[in-house]
Amino acid sequence: MRSLLSLAVLAAASVVSAVSVTGNRLLVVLDDVAEKESYSKLFGSLADRGFDITYDTPRSEDLQLFHLGERTYDHIVFLPTKVKALGPKLTPQILLDFVNAAGNIMVALSATTPASTSTVAFLAELGISLPQERTGLVVDHFNYDTVSASEKHDTLVLHNSKPVRYDMWDVFSLRDDEFLALPHTVGHTLGAGELLTPILRAPSTAYSYNPKEQTEAVDPDDLFAAGQQLALASAFQARNSARVTVLGSAEMLQDKWFDTKVAVEGGSKVSTKNAEFAKTLTGWTFQELGVLRVEEIEHRLKDSNETNPEIYRIKNEVHYQISLSEYRWDAWVPFNANPNDPPQLEVSMLSPFHRLNLAPEEHSATDRTRTYSTDLILPDQHGIFNLRVNYKRPFYTYVDEKCTVSVRHMAHDEWPRSFVISGAWPWISGIGATVSGFVMFCAIWVYSKPAAPLVKKTQ
Repeated sequence: MRSLLSLAVLAAASVVSAVSVTGNRLLVVLDDVAEKESYSKLFGSLADRGFDITYDTPRSEDLQLFHLGERTYDHIVFLPTKVKALGPKLTPQILLDFVNAAGNIMVALSATTPASTSTVAFLAELGISLPQERTGLVVDHFNYDTVSASEKHDTLVLHNSKPVRYDMWDVFSLRDDEFLALPHTVGHTLGAGELLTPILRAPSTAYSYNPKEQTEAVDPDDLFAAGQQLALASAFQARNSARVTVLGSAEMLQDKWFDTKVAVEGGSKVSTKNAEFAKTLTGWTFQELGVLRVEEIEHRLKDSNETNPEIYRIKNEVHYQISLSEYRWDAWVPFNANPNDPPQLEVSMLSPFHRLNLAPEEHSATDRTRTYSTDLILPDQHGIFNLRVNYKRPFYTYVDEKCTVSVRHMAHDEWPRSFVISGAWPWISGIGATVSGFVMFCAIWVYSKPAAPLVKKTQ
C-alpha cells in the first residue's frame, strides 16, 4: 500500500513540475549544434520554463523519435538546415506518426536556406504549401525596416496585424505601438482544411518570389502568392490536439532580433516584440497555452438531488452542467469562453434533437474551474440519447465529452387525467350528457305507469 502511495505522489509531483501538459522533452534539429548560440535567449527561456532540451543534427546516427513504440521526445523544433533531405530518421511518414502520437512540432524556415524535401512533403500532408523552388522571399516595399533593409526591403515590419478574430487571438495580437521584425521570410499558403489557422498574414502589399530567377523586374504571373494569400506564421492542430506551427522567418528568433530596433518609413526607431511573440508561439505549440480540461460533468432532474441518473422519462426537465479549466503557462485557471461563441450541448440519438448554448453560472468560478450549464426538456421520443459537448475552436485543445442516458416512455399511471386536459372537456361533456340522458330515459321508463287496458263494451 505504501508503494502505491509513493508512486502516486511521484506521479503527481512529475505532473506539477512539467511545464507542458504533454511533457518537457524537447528536441532541436539544426544544421550544426554550434548554431544554437545564435538562439541562446530563445532556448534559455525554454530551459527556464522547465524543458529538457536536446540538440541534434539530421545526420546523427543516434537520432530516433520512437523507441519500442513510444515517443522519445515530446516536442521538436526544426531550424533551417542545408541538407536536401532530413534522412531516414526524419521522413515525412515518421513525422506524421509523431504527430499522431500526440507530439508537437515547430518548423522555422528561412529564405536564405532552401527547405528540405522532407519538410516540404510533411507540410504538404497538413495542407501547407511552400514555393516549388523550396525558397520564396517575401518582400514589401511599404512595410519594411528602413534600418536593416533599406534597399532589398526583405525585412518585414508588422504591427497591429489581426487577420481573424479568435478567442486566443489576444495572446498573439499587437498593439499599435508594438512591432514585429521578420527578416528573410518564407511565405506559405494554407489549404481549406478546418484544422489550419493563420497566426500572421502578410500585408496586402507584400509578395513572394524567387530572387535567383528575378533580377530586375518581377512578373506578376510568376509570383507564388501575394498579399493576404501569404501566411507568415500558421498553426495546425490535429484531431488528437497535437500541434504543428510553421514560422516563415527563423531569423526573427535569433538573439540579435530580440534586442534590435526597427523603423518603418517616416517613423522613429522602436524595439521589437520578437521575444514576447517567440515565447507565446512556443508556449502555444508546446501546449503551455490554450489547453482545456473537463473537471466535472453533472446532469440531473431539475428539482432533484440525484446526480447523473442512467434513465429519464420523456419530457423531463433536466439540468446539465460541465466544469472547464484552462492551462496557462504553469497553472490551471477557470476557462472563460467567448460569450458570442459559447460551448454547446447536443441532445442526440441518430441526429441532434437539441443544440443549446451553455451559459456560465453566476458565482460558479473557483480558483481553477468555471461551470457552464443549461436547462432543457427532453424530447418526446424514447430511446438511447447522448448528452454531448463537442467544443472545437481554433487555438484551444478539443473537448468532446459524451454521456449516454436512456429515455423511457410514459408509464400508465403517469399520463395526466382527462379532466386536467382542457382540450378534452368537450368530449367529457358529451360523455356526461350521454350518460345523463340514458339514466333519465331509464328512470322515466321504469317509473312511468303503464297505460290502462282497453275494456270492450258489450250490449
